[in-house]
Amino acid sequence: MSEPLTKVDSAVQGLSSSPPKGKIGHRRQSSSAEGVRNINDLEKEGVELQIAKETQKTGCPNGPPLTLPAPPVRKINTSPSTVEEREILKKMLTTPPVKKIDLHFPLGLEVTARNLKGVTIKDAMDAIHKAFKKRADDELDQPYLAGFEWDKEESWTRLIVHLQRDSGVSQTKSSKKKNKGGDE
Repeated sequence: MSEPLTKVDSAVQGLSSSPPKGKIGHRRQSSSAEGVRNINDLEKEGVELQIAKETQKTGCPNGPPLTLPAPPVRKINTSPSTVEEREILKKMLTTPPVKKIDLHFPLGLEVTARNLKGVTIKDAMDAIHKAFKKRADDELDQPYLAGFEWDKEESWTRLIVHLQRDSGVSQTKSSKKKNKGGDE
């Protein structure tokens, strides 16, 4: 302990200031999955989106709209966790998978579905449910999800959400009330 302590200069001693190449510290890898793209990059490259076949239904104005395969069609203020066929919810909403996509409603509301591993049908339904969960059925003019449509002429980066008044499932009970009075 007779020697005084001295400051060691790595440049003088011949040591490099960077960490050794053999030892790599724990560094978090990107959270996004392989093959998942940014929607803006797809627009620049001109790559067209395809919406999942499992959600497809025909009969919409500008091409085939997409709807979740259900009887009954999903209410927009109902949680997607109540869907019986859970495997459908795990499917990617678009091909190629994207990290986020905007869902545009006819009256101007827009919500965003996000997932760094690729937006699934459940992610889209969760985003829609979050926007409408506090609204009662009678407050909604069109409470049922009729489908999604991608119109690249209008906007490359968003899907149009179509809604409908009824579930599209025929009801077994008659909705007409019988006239008990003499009015005919």
